[in-house]
Amino acid sequence: MVTADYIVLICYLFGIFAVGVGLSLKVKDTRDLFAAGGRSPWWAAGLSGFMTMFSAGTFVVWGGIAYRLGLVAVVINLMYGIAAILVGFFVAGRWKRLGVATPAEFIERRFGAGALHFYTWSMMVYRMVGVGVALYSLAILVVTLMPLAEGNPLRDPATGNLGLTWAILIFGGVVVIYTMVGGLWAVLMTDVLQFIVLNLSVLFMIPLILAEVGGVGGFVSRAPAGFLQPTAGSYTWFFLAGWCAIHFFMVGAEWAFAQRYICVPSEQDARKSAFLFGLLYLVSPILWLLPPLAWREIHPIPADATGAEITAMAEQAYILACRHVLPAGMVGLMLAAMFSATASMVSSQLNVFAGVLTEDIYAKLRGGQRGSERRQRELLWVGRGFSLLLGVVLVCLALAVPALGGAEQVIVAITSLLVAPLLAPTVWGLLNRFVGQSAVWVTAAVCIGIGGLATFVFEEQLKEFGKTPEILIGVVLPVLVLVVITLCSRQPAAGWERVEAHVEAHRLRQLAGAAIPFDPSPAYIVAGCLGLCSVMMAGLLLVNDQDRGTIAAFGAALAMFATVIAAAAFRRARRLPAPVGSSSLAPEAS
Repeated sequence: MVTADYIVLICYLFGIFAVGVGLSLKVKDTRDLFAAGGRSPWWAAGLSGFMTMFSAGTFVVWGGIAYRLGLVAVVINLMYGIAAILVGFFVAGRWKRLGVATPAEFIERRFGAGALHFYTWSMMVYRMVGVGVALYSLAILVVTLMPLAEGNPLRDPATGNLGLTWAILIFGGVVVIYTMVGGLWAVLMTDVLQFIVLNLSVLFMIPLILAEVGGVGGFVSRAPAGFLQPTAGSYTWFFLAGWCAIHFFMVGAEWAFAQRYICVPSEQDARKSAFLFGLLYLVSPILWLLPPLAWREIHPIPADATGAEITAMAEQAYILACRHVLPAGMVGLMLAAMFSATASMVSSQLNVFAGVLTEDIYAKLRGGQRGSERRQRELLWVGRGFSLLLGVVLVCLALAVPALGGAEQVIVAITSLLVAPLLAPTVWGLLNRFVGQSAVWVTAAVCIGIGGLATFVFEEQLKEFGKTPEILIGVVLPVLVLVVITLCSRQPAAGWERVEAHVEAHRLRQLAGAAIPFDPSPAYIVAGCLGLCSVMMAGLLLVNDQDRGTIAAFGAALAMFATVIAAAAFRRARRLPAPVGSSSLAPEAS
């Protein structure tokens, strides 16, 4: 990295931090902190959901599969898009219709307090540990590209680069602070800005990397045998169908995603946010996986390479492709994009679990009048305290990853065991009136029990079947269990009736309340970000002798988009009443 790269990265971190802290002015109560007051634009919720799927591991894991196996990595990621579109049709609008402040509130009403605590602690453990590993992975990527001068207090004497501990503390600290003070508003809008930076970096790379392989025609003609096939190895059509089903449950019911459907003004907006998420995943994977695909043709795998060498080459493919083609300053932007991906995951999980601990556990233990102004101030500060506490735990987990040895493999195994057994009953409970709280316990006991045996006892015997056992146990079995429970049920569950009563009460409150006004500030923030990126591209013209035409074209396009977005938001704001400073919906009693 050169000086321009450091300047770009530092400016990006400062900008994200400033936006997140600035949005704290919108946070007046816990509904603003954890649900954006129900006033988030649908496009912000959709882009935020899209970014929540990313982390630094995305570039390492999926980039590695693309480098080794080819187009199948793109096809696997297309399954996210199909899953999200199905969620838009069947699930997203139902979350908004519920009138709940957090997904956990629905769990308690539908399945009872025991299920709420089971979901809260089990999901928090596996998601927080997984996010800690993602933060550690980001730090590993960053420090390899950031040499520091001798005498710099942040320098690791052993490597000469930025110290790993300092990288985790700096990057983790930025995310924790803006999430703590800005709440879901900060999460949503920084996710939108991170989406812009990520795609700017990726789109900038595409013409440069294609030029290295002779354009699209050269890329296709130079591809190794089978490299452009939609399936490869253990990634069969059966696996792809199962992968789509798993992510239908994840995108439809995991709390970080469900929160995106709750925070928008209407059911239609919730569906639109899911459709945007899905459409982006049907288009973008080929774009952001093209660099490692092309790198395989630029730097083929040697015939005598060992398995360990191939793994190392695959994990480094994305970074090496970036370094090979990007001009000065753009490597810093690509690192910013990788930070963006992980920051989105981190901030989403911090916000959603802080919301659950505040609204669904602390507030109920304390009792009292939740609608009073004093009570709301108390809950607001408690929510920020939980965000900070979870952030500290997250940073500590990331710092502890080296000492955990093979923990990452254990995390992957635990995640595959828990996702569908935990989330499938939630989706089922949204769509079907006959499943009650027993569905949570039976599905978890049967599927996690059998999955544990398959993973830790019969692992060697099942290896020859590839990923088929994982799909059968992780997808087919939970669905079968829920079908049997549904068929054996004779009458609607009590939890369904509680939820329907709450939905009707929420509908009446909405009819009596004022319409949610248009807020132009999210659009202005996006326009400002695009404008600053355009200025940055103009600055890069001064430090680069090559690719100046590409840099100038990107800068001009960004300036044009910024102008159009700002003008459209200004015109709409002039036609409609100005937004109020706080949520137009009063906090709801549980």
